[in-house]
Amino acid sequence: MLYTSTRDSSVQATSFQAIAQGISGEGGLFVPEAIPSLNPSKIEALAGMDYTGRAEYILSKFLTAQGGWEGELRDCVCKAYTDRFSDPAVAPVKHLGGNDYMLELFHGPTSAFKDIALQLLPHLLTASAKKIQSGKEIVILVATSGDTGKAALEGFRDVPGTKIAVFYPSEGVSAMQKRQMATQEGGNVRVVGVRGNFDDAQNGVKAIFTDPAILAGLAAEGRAFSSANSINWGRLAPQIVYYVSAYCDLVNRGRIALGEPVHFAVPTGNFGNILAGYFAKAMGLPVGKLICASNRNRVLTDFLETGVYDRNRPFYATSAPSMDILISSNLERLLWLAAGRDSGLVAGWMRQLAQSGRYEIPPAMLKSLRASFEAGCCDEAQTAAAIHRAWHDRGYLADTHTACALHVLDEYRARTGDETPCVVAATASPFKFAADVLQAVTGRPAPADEFAALAALEAETGLPCPAPLAGLEEKPVRFTEVCEKGEMADFVRF
Repeated sequence: MLYTSTRDSSVQATSFQAIAQGISGEGGLFVPEAIPSLNPSKIEALAGMDYTGRAEYILSKFLTAQGGWEGELRDCVCKAYTDRFSDPAVAPVKHLGGNDYMLELFHGPTSAFKDIALQLLPHLLTASAKKIQSGKEIVILVATSGDTGKAALEGFRDVPGTKIAVFYPSEGVSAMQKRQMATQEGGNVRVVGVRGNFDDAQNGVKAIFTDPAILAGLAAEGRAFSSANSINWGRLAPQIVYYVSAYCDLVNRGRIALGEPVHFAVPTGNFGNILAGYFAKAMGLPVGKLICASNRNRVLTDFLETGVYDRNRPFYATSAPSMDILISSNLERLLWLAAGRDSGLVAGWMRQLAQSGRYEIPPAMLKSLRASFEAGCCDEAQTAAAIHRAWHDRGYLADTHTACALHVLDEYRARTGDETPCVVAATASPFKFAADVLQAVTGRPAPADEFAALAALEAETGLPCPAPLAGLEEKPVRFTEVCEKGEMADFVRF
């Protein structure tokens, strides 16, 4: 189990190198040279395990084949999935009604799905760095559209041998997301707003990663870069686990028979979450359709419908800011798989994207992708309506991102008549977006103050606000820096 680059097939790296480095030197993403298999008997065995056991097994298939992780992997997993998750199941599955289920991924310390990977990544990264970096300090760079930043900051807070710098669009995250990052504790953290959108922040981080002068200067200081974004394989691999875990839970409850297909509907921005589902399917998990839900920034919907990826379009700031993305980095890994692992093709498409903002895949390749993926999008009115319906008709309070997936799933069922059981990835606590959720539930404007909106949402629904969010009001703001997108490199040394 070695890793190669999506843009250069001559690259070979161990899992330690892939995780510690984060991104390949020429800008490609690390991908496993082979995908391990998961047969029905193993799925049945996994159904009898808890989440920690399932995570250890799935990750071992990607990480331990080359040796060196024995013993350490279990230690990493056990350190990650502790009582910091408010539900002992870590990623519980709730029945929404009919053939619809919610995979709740927001019970971690920052109330977002990124916690499931980012509580584990620091342990994987520090273990990897010890193997190959010879004591170098690891500087984690993160571009965030909202949730990744706080989850990464919390995961790496005061982890020895690391520092972490998070860049976010200064006016492109929710008030609660900004508050979470601005009040972050820890002596090894830095948070910087970028005047621009998420794509500007993400492009800036990628440019820093591949700048020879910056890399040389960092090396001279005994430091090295890595990433906590889903461009890092150590961040993506843990997300495969919860697809397998959700399937196991449905088997355990008798909701499906072993081997019966299940769809997954996933709110999607950078394409990492849904790509993890594709890897689970490629391993052999009986996944039917992966339903890709976009918001008004529908670049992925258009790509999966036409085969043309075109970021030359208006950018919209929406109530689902973690999906406000026009350059979905993890799509590159899917292209590599769909192109028969042809790194030359992928490198060409990425050059076209950088130069002209668009590329187009062949019709046969699109047809192959359409066998696994469905796509749809959701505007602001439809997002609010989906929240309203979920609460008033089904008693489920969904956040703005999850609501996009609910809307797209409803449209898919109406269009196709397909009643296959479907699991919806519930990616964030509704209290992270309290004002928009409250207004959708009541039809009335919400209080402008984010903490007043939290209290009002609690009063309206009778549901408790997660403790990490409720406690933010008393925390002092530590980070207020804002930079131009061309100045980001000035903020990575601290």
